[in-house]
Amino acid sequence: MKRALIAFALLHATVHAAFEQAGPDLFVWRSTCNSYVLRDGDAALLFDLGDGSVLEHVGEIGVKKIDWILLTGHHRELLQGADKIDHTVTQVAAPKAEQELLETPTAFRKWDPRLGDKYTVHGSSYVRPPQSPVKVERWLAADEVFEWHGRQIQCLSTPGHSPGGMTYLLEGGHQTFAFTGGVMHDGAKMTNWFDTEWDYGFAKGLDALIDSVGNLASREIHTAFPSQGPVIHDAAKQFQIFHEKLFAFRPDYVRGYPVGDLSKRGPHPATKPTKAHYIVQVTPHLYMFGPEMAGKNFAILIADSGHALLLDCGLFPKLVLERIISDMKEFLGLKQIDACWISHSHGDHFTLFPALKDHGVKFWTMDTIADKCENPRYYDYPAMIGTYNAGFEHAKIDRILKAGDVIDWEGYKLHIDWMPGQTEFGNALWLELDGKKIVFTGDNLFGDPSDPAQNGHECVNARNSAIIDEGYLVAAKYLQKLQPDIIMGAHGVLMTKPKDFIERYHDWALRAIREYKELLPDTNYEYLFDPYWVSAYPYRVDVSKETEVNITVRNFRNTLQQHRVVLKPPPGLKAEPAELVGTVEPKSRQSFKVKLTPDPDKLPAGVQMVPMDITLDGKRCGELFDFIVLGHEK
Repeated sequence: MKRALIAFALLHATVHAAFEQAGPDLFVWRSTCNSYVLRDGDAALLFDLGDGSVLEHVGEIGVKKIDWILLTGHHRELLQGADKIDHTVTQVAAPKAEQELLETPTAFRKWDPRLGDKYTVHGSSYVRPPQSPVKVERWLAADEVFEWHGRQIQCLSTPGHSPGGMTYLLEGGHQTFAFTGGVMHDGAKMTNWFDTEWDYGFAKGLDALIDSVGNLASREIHTAFPSQGPVIHDAAKQFQIFHEKLFAFRPDYVRGYPVGDLSKRGPHPATKPTKAHYIVQVTPHLYMFGPEMAGKNFAILIADSGHALLLDCGLFPKLVLERIISDMKEFLGLKQIDACWISHSHGDHFTLFPALKDHGVKFWTMDTIADKCENPRYYDYPAMIGTYNAGFEHAKIDRILKAGDVIDWEGYKLHIDWMPGQTEFGNALWLELDGKKIVFTGDNLFGDPSDPAQNGHECVNARNSAIIDEGYLVAAKYLQKLQPDIIMGAHGVLMTKPKDFIERYHDWALRAIREYKELLPDTNYEYLFDPYWVSAYPYRVDVSKETEVNITVRNFRNTLQQHRVVLKPPPGLKAEPAELVGTVEPKSRQSFKVKLTPDPDKLPAGVQMVPMDITLDGKRCGELFDFIVLGHEK
C-alpha cells in the first residue's frame, strides 16, 4: 500500500450506501456518530464506533480485521455499540482522562445527588457515560504516540466538549489531519452546547474548549474528521474562526455583573440599619439582610398588624433564624410569619423549611415549581433541595399559586406572575408598597443598576431548563412592561432605579440568542442547547414493583416532527412499549406512558441507567438522554 494514501486527496465517491470515501484508504460510516475506517490492506483502524453497525459492513471495503478502535471520548453515541466488539480480534484504546467514565459509568448517575458530586452542575450530571462498563485495552495519555502499521498517531488532549476528549493527529504528504471528536462541527460551530456546560456560569467548560481550539488552530491542520457532521475540509481556517467566535462569545456567557462582589459589598445606600441583628430596612415595611449576611436568602415584609411574609429563606443556620426572629419581635413589631414565598425551584431558597414549619410558617409557590420542591428526586435539574445536605429531601407546599393570581394579604395585593430566566421554574411577586412598585425576582438578575457596564443577567445554564428565548428574554420583557421602582433579587441583592438596567438586560438576552444561533449548527438551535428535549418523569424511578414512567418529546420546529425513541433497559427490566414511534405537532410537546416491569431475580441491585436512543426526522442522534432506575437487593 502506498504511503501516498495518507495524503487524503479528499474524494466524494460513494463506496456503499452508508460508506463515504474520504481518501484512498479512508472511509466514513455514519450511524450515531461518524466512524472513520483507516484501511491498510485487509486490516483497519477505526476512530469511534457509533452504534457498532460499521463492524458488520467493513468487509464491503475489503477489510477483514479491525485491529484497534480509538475512542475520542466517553459519550454514549460514540461507543454505544461496544457490546458488538470481539475483543479477541479488536482492541480498544481511549483517553486515560476519561477512564473512570468508561470503567464505572453508573458512578456518575446519583440516586441522591449532592453539590460536590464529580462531573455535575449542582447535582445534575453533564457527562454521558455508557450504560455499562466498556472494556479498554489501552489508556492513552496526552502527547502519547500510538503506532499502527508504521503510522505515528499523536494523541492530543482536547477537552471542552468532553472533560477528557482526545484528538488524534496523523501526518501525511506534508499535511496534518485530525480526528477531532466533538471539538468542532463544520462551519466553525459547536457540536452542541450542553456538553460544554461544566459549571454554574463560570465558563470552565467553555474555557477548556477555547484552549483546545486554540491549540488545534496553531497546528495548521489540513482536514479535520469530526464525530458529527461533514468532514471539515478547510480545517485550519475554521479552527481560527471558531476560536475567535468562542472568545468573543465568552463575555456574554458569563454573568453580567461582578459575581465575586456579592459577598464583599457594603451597605446599600437605600437601606437603613435596624436594632435587629443582620437586618436592614429597605422601606418602612420591607427588610432584608445587610452586608454581614451577603449572599444568603432572606427578605421580609412586616405589615402594621405584625404579620409577615418571607421572600425566600435559606443558606444560613437555624440559630441565626431564631435570633433574628426574636430580634424582629422585639424591635420591628413582628408577631407572626404567615408564609414564605419561594421564588423558584432551587433548594438554597428554602433550606430553613423545617425550622420555619416549627414556627407555623406556611409555604407558597407557583404550580410549575411546587413538584420540584415536593419531589425533587423526580428531576434531573441542578440545585434541587436534596443536593444541599439540608437535613431533608423534600418540602410540602401549602398553597400552590397560578400565574396571574392576586392575593389579598394584610391590606396589600400580592401579584404572582411566571418569571423564568435563570430557570424555567421561577415566579415573580410584586406589590405596591410604601409608595413604590417593588418586584421580587429570585435569581433572574443581579447587579448594580448605576453601573452602565453591568447588564445583570445571572448564569446561563441549560440544565436549569433555561432556553434564553423562553427565559431571560421573557423576564426582560416582563420587567419592561412592569416598570418597577425597586427590584429585590434573591441572595440579598437590592436594585434601585432599574429602568436603564432592564434595557441592558433585554439587549443582552437578544444578543445571546443571536450568538447561540450562530454557534450551533441546527437551524433550530434549541435541540443542541437543551438537554431535555427528550426527557423522563420521574427521572429517578424505584422499580421495586411494576411502575410507569412518562417520556416527553419536544418539537421546537414550525413543522411536524417525527421521532423514534428506543428505550434500552438493563437486564431484568422490561419496558412496554420499548420503542416510541410517532409525531409531535409544531412547537409542542407530547408525552408517552411506558410501563416498567422488573424481574427481581435478574435486575441488578443499585442504580442502573436506561438510555434513550433517539432518531429525529430520520437522523440518528443516538443515546443522548437517559433516566435511572433503582434495583433492590434480593
